[in-house]
Amino acid sequence: MDISLIIPAKDEEESIPELCQWISRVMTAHGFSYEVIFVDDGSTDGTWHQIKKISEANPVFKGIKFNRNFGKAAALQTGFRKAHGNVVITMDADLQDSPDEIPALYAMIAQQGYQIVSGWKKKRHDPISKTLPSKFFNWVVQRISGIYIHDFNCGLKAYDYIVTKNITIHGDMHRYIPVIAKWAGFTKITEKVVEHRERKYGFSKFGWQRLFSGFLDLLSITFVGKFRRKPMHFFGTMGLISFFLGTIFTLKLFWDKMDSLFISKIPLKRDITDQPLFYLALVAVVIGTQLFLTGFLAEMIATQSVSKRDYLVIDEVGLTGNKSNS
Repeated sequence: MDISLIIPAKDEEESIPELCQWISRVMTAHGFSYEVIFVDDGSTDGTWHQIKKISEANPVFKGIKFNRNFGKAAALQTGFRKAHGNVVITMDADLQDSPDEIPALYAMIAQQGYQIVSGWKKKRHDPISKTLPSKFFNWVVQRISGIYIHDFNCGLKAYDYIVTKNITIHGDMHRYIPVIAKWAGFTKITEKVVEHRERKYGFSKFGWQRLFSGFLDLLSITFVGKFRRKPMHFFGTMGLISFFLGTIFTLKLFWDKMDSLFISKIPLKRDITDQPLFYLALVAVVIGTQLFLTGFLAEMIATQSVSKRDYLVIDEVGLTGNKSNS
């Protein structure tokens, strides 16, 4: 199968029939073998009814229904697990993503060898309440992740099949799939300018309120990606710095005490235990010790987890039941 198209949908009853007709025209015109997997993320309108109706008429359209709203990341993760196409393309169900972009996205994966192609809605038709948070968000993600694509939020993306089978997303981490893929070793990432259409039905579900949780997710992904295998590199380094500073402060206090007793013979104005620096040094030593022990324990857990799982294998030959990427 050439393409698996995964479309999360929440309260998009009006958009789905038009979207399906548009997808069918594009796929038929280019002779693709394909499947379309809708994931109904807890819709409260007639979205699931439309999906079932269309699936009965044309089996290439398939559907998965959640019992409540779990979020876009959960919908994509579920779709990834069910997809069979050599190229997996995701798009939104609100008609703001154009199915006419599918052939070019497919070619960039299947023929040009990219592993991820992210859509870039260079010319947007959204209100400033959506575009301004998006620009700020993308700028921050670029600086932190080192992946210089312009539109992490764009739902129109294409993936090599093997990428979707070897990454896991949850929460609001659908925005960071390129970042997650990069930490997993999939570095052939690029972007393509795509058409952004004005919303025809419904209303936008993104704004400033999602920035805060999004940034926390980004920090989590960055930390796990860098230090999951070697947590001692983080905790141990911070612990040694804190312990070293605490030790230096402590030695200074004792040197001042020895100087007052045996060298200068000038009595200290305050005892060691009466000085704030003493307690700062004590706290630094204790925190440094705790951080180092935390890193040691985390390293032991990480070592055990690695021994219990396989490393990421992206291709095999001579074995049954595998899907070759060649």
